[in-house]
Amino acid sequence: MTDLGDFGDFDADSDADSEAADEATDANASASASAPDSDGTQTDAPANAASTSTSTSSAESNGDAGAGETSEFESTSVEPRGEDVGIGAICVSQGLRIAEDGDETSLRAYITRGNRSSIRIGSYLVAPYPDGETLFCRITGLEYAQQYHSDDATEIHARRAMRTDGVEEADYKFVAELEPVAVLYDDDGELKRRMTDRVPKPQTVVEQATDAAEIKTGLKMPEDGVFLGHLSVGGEKVKTAASPPTIDYRLKDDYDSGDPLVFRHTLIAGGTGSGKTHGAKNILRQYLADERTYPMEDGRSVQPAVVQFDPQDEYAQMHDDNPDLDGEFARRLEREGVAYGGIEDTTAFVPKVGSASYSAGHHRAEQVEFTIPFSMVHENPWLVAGSGLNDNQYGALVSVLLPRFRKQYGADATYEEFTTFLDDPALREELDESGRVHEATFDAVRRRVLGFDHVFDQDARPITDLVHDFVRPGGLSVVPTYHINDTRAAETVVLALSSLLIDQKLSNDPTYDRIKETPLVLGMDEAHNFLTDADSVQAGKVITKFTEAAKQGRKERLGLFLITQDPQDIDDAVFKQINTTVVLNLGDEDAIKSVNIPSNLESKVPYMEKGQMVVYSPDNSEPVELIGLSKCLTRHGRD
Repeated sequence: MTDLGDFGDFDADSDADSEAADEATDANASASASAPDSDGTQTDAPANAASTSTSTSSAESNGDAGAGETSEFESTSVEPRGEDVGIGAICVSQGLRIAEDGDETSLRAYITRGNRSSIRIGSYLVAPYPDGETLFCRITGLEYAQQYHSDDATEIHARRAMRTDGVEEADYKFVAELEPVAVLYDDDGELKRRMTDRVPKPQTVVEQATDAAEIKTGLKMPEDGVFLGHLSVGGEKVKTAASPPTIDYRLKDDYDSGDPLVFRHTLIAGGTGSGKTHGAKNILRQYLADERTYPMEDGRSVQPAVVQFDPQDEYAQMHDDNPDLDGEFARRLEREGVAYGGIEDTTAFVPKVGSASYSAGHHRAEQVEFTIPFSMVHENPWLVAGSGLNDNQYGALVSVLLPRFRKQYGADATYEEFTTFLDDPALREELDESGRVHEATFDAVRRRVLGFDHVFDQDARPITDLVHDFVRPGGLSVVPTYHINDTRAAETVVLALSSLLIDQKLSNDPTYDRIKETPLVLGMDEAHNFLTDADSVQAGKVITKFTEAAKQGRKERLGLFLITQDPQDIDDAVFKQINTTVVLNLGDEDAIKSVNIPSNLESKVPYMEKGQMVVYSPDNSEPVELIGLSKCLTRHGRD
C-alpha cells in the first residue's frame, strides 16, 4: 500500500518501453516531414503533426468535443466591471487615524493610474461617510511606492528605462497623503462645517472637490463680500461644474458675523513686478462700488471714502477706464458681481513743496494743490522732529518752546515766525538762566527743526480748509509725492495728513465732523517707509498713533490699507493688528518669514507668478492660494 497515488504503480520496464515508443514516433514524424508530396514539393509539417496529434488526443479525452475540434482557454480581464467613480480610495496599509494632534493623523488614499497625472499637492478632495456627511481634505504629500518587493536601483533597470519611452505605472503604488480640513454636514438644508471628529471608512472612494458650495464651506469662505480673486492650487484655478466654473474669494463686508474686515485692516506684500499695485487697485475699486455702504452710529448708511498716499503716482489713474478691458471680460465681471471701470469722483490732492512741479499727463483726474499749515504742529509736534530729537530735546520742544510760541504769536502763526522766534538770543538766555531749557538743548532743538521752510505754509490752500473735499463718501483722494525729491519733506506731508485723519477719527470732540462721520479707508503705499521700527522720537510717536488707530478702527469705521515690498520693516505693534494679509511673490527670505503665513503656503511664495497670491485671513477663511484678475479694473500703467 502506498500514499503516492498514481506514482505507486510506477514500473521501470514499462517506462523504458514508453521511451522506445516515443523515439519511434519521432522517427516516423521526421520521415513524414521529409517525404515529397505528389507534386514533388517537400512539406514542412512537424508543428502541424504535433498540433493534430494534440488536438486529436484532446478531442478523444473530452466527451463533449467533436472529432478534430480544438479547445481554447477563455481570456479573463483583470479590470473590474463598471465605470470608475472618483480618483482612488482610502487605504489602511500604513494606518488610518484621525487625531486631535495633527502630527498623529494618518490619512492616505491610493490613486488609480488614470488619475495620477491630474493630482497636485494642495488639491481639495472629498470622502463621504455612510450617513451622508462628508470629509473635506487637502493633499499634502504625494508618493510612489513599490508595488512588489524588488530592487530597481540596478544597472539593468536603469538601462531598460533609458531605452523605453514610457513608465509602466502598474509596477508602482501612487499614494496621496491627506490633511483633514473639516467635516461637512447638512443642517436643515444648509451646508455647514465642523472640526474633523471622525475617521472615514476603509476603501471609501475619494473624489476631487468640484462643488462650489462644498469648497466654500470646507474652506470657511464667505459667499458675499469684497472680491479679491479666484481660488487656485499650484497656479491653476480650481474648476467646478457650475457656470462660471471658477470659485470667487471674497472678504466679509457686513456686520452679520462680526465687523467688516476692511476695518480690521489689510496688508498687501509683494516684490517689484509681482502685481501688488495692480491687485491693490482692484481691491480698492470694490470698496468704491456704488452699492457698498456701512451703517453709522446715527443710523445712516454711508459710502466709504478712500484716501491713498501714492509715492509712485499710480493711483490717480483709477479715475479712468481701462481701455484693454473688453466687452466679454466686462460681462464676466458683471456675472460675478465685480465692480469695474474708472471712478469718476477721483481727485489728486497735490502737496505744494518748494518749487517742485507735478505733471499729470497720464490721468484725467482733477488736481487740487494744498499746503501743510504750521498750525498742525501744535497737535503733532513730532512733525518737526524728523531729524531725530532725543527725549530731553523733544520734551523742551513740546513743553516749553511750542506753548510759549503759540502764546506769543497765536495758534495760526507760521513756520517762518517760529524760526524767527527761535533766533532770539534773549529767549535762549532767559530759558537757560531759569533752568527750564539748557542752552545746549535749545541749540540742538533749533538745529533740528530748521529746514522745513519749503514744506509748511506754501502758496496754496491749507489742507485744513479742504477737509470737506478731501474726505468724500464714495470718493477717492490720491496724494502723490513722486514729484517731491526731498524724502524728509515727503514723509512730513504723508504723516501730517494721516495724523489729521486718525486724530479726528479717534477724537470724542472732533474739529471736523466730516472725517468722524464718514467710513474711511486709509491707504499707504510703501508703508515700510513710515511705519518702521526705529529709535527716533518721531518714529515712536508715529507707531503709537497708527497702533491706536488700528486697535480702534473697528469702532470708528477706520481701515488701514497698507502696501509694501518690505513687510519685515513694519513695526510689530502695527503688524499684530492686521487681520488680512495678501502675499504676492517675495524673494527675500526675511520678508517671507515676517508675513506669518502657514509653512505649506510660505514655500510657494518665491515661485508665484505675477498675480498669484496667498491670502491669510483667519477670521475670513482657511489660508488659501488665489489668482487675481488678469486685467486691471481701472486704468493701470503708463504708455
